[in-house]
Amino acid sequence: MFNNDDNMPRGQISVTELKDNERQPCEIWTRVMGYFRPLSEFNKGKKAEFLERKTFTESKCINKLRVKG
Repeated sequence: MFNNDDNMPRGQISVTELKDNERQPCEIWTRVMGYFRPLSEFNKGKKAEFLERKTFTESKCINKLRVKG
């Protein structure tokens, strides 16, 4: 049940350390006015607005309403 390299279990992939110049950048997309657009194309102000956004969790909202009600 073990691979030959470093006695790792079968199917497990060893972790490879990469230098910063070897990494591929991850592109972040967001939905704006009904269509998707990469964050890299935003201007300075729109990027700042995006970073200030808060995520919405329905269950947290419902719990707050129950406590108030």
